[in-house]
Amino acid sequence: MPKQVEYESRRRQITDAVFLLADERGLEGVTLRDVAARADVSMGAVQRCFRTKEEMLRFALEEVGKRVLGRVGDTAAEAARAIALPERAEARVWLAFVAQAAVSPVLAPVLRASYADLEAMFTRLFGDGTRARAVLALADGLTTHVLIGHLTPDQAREVLDRQLAGPAS
Repeated sequence: MPKQVEYESRRRQITDAVFLLADERGLEGVTLRDVAARADVSMGAVQRCFRTKEEMLRFALEEVGKRVLGRVGDTAAEAARAIALPERAEARVWLAFVAQAAVSPVLAPVLRASYADLEAMFTRLFGDGTRARAVLALADGLTTHVLIGHLTPDQAREVLDRQLAGPAS
């Protein structure tokens, strides 16, 4: 296997460990030592892939953004459902990154870029930038409400579907 392929494969293996730990403990529970143990690699292997914890977290945030974008469907409704109603573990990881990005000058630009990509995708699908921003904000809110148990996934889906259907007649 070529060295570059091994390196990228190792980075993704480490990123998967970051996701698992972030899901279990939040980002404050992600340490280089714990990531190495969870990825079943040495600390040196982690440090060869990422010079700092911030670099590792930035890469992981970029990856979760790519995964979210890669999962959306071809229609506005499919895309909105994929964003608003993700798998629980993915949602917990995403919101852990959102919370950390609010206070991290390293993560904030990455998160803004992810949101810009999502907004551009919704704008293409809806043909309306204002509606795209509204649906993206609704998706974030619904995700939060489901994670904390205020809404069930079915209730969130109903709210989203009603909003996607347009104004009540």
